[in-house]
Amino acid sequence: MSCIKVAIVDDKPLLREALMSNFAAYTEINIVLQAQNGLDFLNQLEKLAPELWPSVVLMDIEMPVMNGIEAVTIAKCKYPGMHFLMLTVFDDENKLFEAIKAGADGYLLKDEKIANIVKAITDIVYEGGVPMSPRIAHKVLKLLRNNPETIEPVKTNPPADNEYALSAREMEILNHIVDGHNYQEIGERLFISPHTVRKHIANIYDKLHVSNKASAIKVATHHGWFN
Repeated sequence: MSCIKVAIVDDKPLLREALMSNFAAYTEINIVLQAQNGLDFLNQLEKLAPELWPSVVLMDIEMPVMNGIEAVTIAKCKYPGMHFLMLTVFDDENKLFEAIKAGADGYLLKDEKIANIVKAITDIVYEGGVPMSPRIAHKVLKLLRNNPETIEPVKTNPPADNEYALSAREMEILNHIVDGHNYQEIGERLFISPHTVRKHIANIYDKLHVSNKASAIKVATHHGWFN
């Protein structure tokens, strides 16, 4: 069994250090990257040679600057062969299904034993598994039984680029969204008020037929507008 390259993305330094220390006992795991948020991860990844890219990314969800779901949404388009294992304290349905729809390959809670995390990593790489903490798996089964249409089907035929009809200003703002800037930061950079930014973003969402930032980023990256 060859060594699996792994990245850790979490805004808590102590947790990253604890994982690093625990993984040291497992020769099959090689930590190649640590990042403090989604944007930091994406920026570091762009500087790495392809042969150094992680095979599996342990991704937290709630982080400043760019959260884990947004980061997975972008990274799955740019690095389709990379696997993302959410490692979080959240077990609520909304975050779970947002992560799955973003492209997560597994979902573990942070109270999992290190041996279980290592097994999840190897299962993803060698078995094509979709590891989940027991509590999460139980919740997924329950939700699917009660509401099987919860997970939206992937749209394989998105509208052509010219059907979106985004203005130059809207494209500029969307570019800032992809870069991880918030309303206040976008307003400061473009010398407009946060209220005006919000109005533009509402128009962007309407034209892209999406309802949130992560979905807008996914559309932009899918079309390669800001590569």
